[in-house]
Amino acid sequence: MTRPSPDVADLAEDLRSAVSAFVRSVRYDTDTPRSAGSDTLELLDRGGPANIAALAQVRNVKHQSMRLVTAQLEEDGLIERMPDPHDGRSVLFAVTAQGRERLRALRAARAAHIADIIAERLTPGECAELRAAVRLIGRLADPAR
Repeated sequence: MTRPSPDVADLAEDLRSAVSAFVRSVRYDTDTPRSAGSDTLELLDRGGPANIAALAQVRNVKHQSMRLVTAQLEEDGLIERMPDPHDGRSVLFAVTAQGRERLRALRAARAAHIADIIAERLTPGECAELRAAVRLIGRLADPAR
């Protein structure tokens, strides 16, 4: 693998910094901060049912920490236990309808806020530039796009 040019390295850092600041700002402004619970709920929503070991591995935390997180999510009615069809001794956790609704509401709040600030701060030409940038960022996130 060849090393990127200094210009590309600078662009990469600028993109990382801007995206991070943007995400933090939107989460702050919409009162939807990240937490161990929200990250785990998002993970289960994207990846489907999983056991404690898999969740702990993906989130890079200890099993005991993940047990505490799943216990709270379960108590809140956002996830539920189900038998693991491949291992009778294990259980899987899955997002409930209430959990999906919570995720939908959080995502909708963030999207609405983003729409508001786009409408307030960008010209139509800048909106077109942003749309093109979003496509490029999508390609960076998923090379199949």
